[in-house]
Amino acid sequence: MKYTFFLLALLIIRFESNAQLKFPETDKSPLDVSYYPNNYPLLKIQGKTTEPLLARVYYSRPQKNNRVVFGELIEYNKVWRLGANEATEIEFFQNVKFGDVKVKKGRYTLFCIPTAEKWTLILNKDTDCWGAFIYDAKKDLARVDVATEKQPAVTESFSILFEKTNRGFSLNIGWDTVKVSLPIYLQ
Repeated sequence: MKYTFFLLALLIIRFESNAQLKFPETDKSPLDVSYYPNNYPLLKIQGKTTEPLLARVYYSRPQKNNRVVFGELIEYNKVWRLGANEATEIEFFQNVKFGDVKVKKGRYTLFCIPTAEKWTLILNKDTDCWGAFIYDAKKDLARVDVATEKQPAVTESFSILFEKTNRGFSLNIGWDTVKVSLPIYLQ
């Protein structure tokens, strides 16, 4: 009888501890990842890779949701985390040239200072940041200005995509009707 009571009490305690666990709601700006070469993990498991993994970017994807994005939601001339939630992180799997700056393989954070005509893309040594609240310009490795391009169609979800070029690849960033493209060269 004591054994049954003890077992029942243990099950109730276990049930109570599980009942208190509440998983978070789905984020409104989900985390995503882009690779260069594009779809690298899928190509790898299919045995279809033709070049090594060179870059990967982790970012959160805010939605336009009928808002005015640039100049209002994302203020001009202020440092932006380049997405939502955690600051966007990029990892290079070999040495590259980011603008005119030689960058060693490794993991970095991307920030941006947008204006209507250009964005200043910033490669920073600090990682695991939430937002741009503790952004430290002293940790910048490179700053590159890239012209904005007006797109005919609206991109509802903030997006990052790599594209192959003759000397490496470009980092393409688009949201709303704005796109920028930064060439990244292999060393």
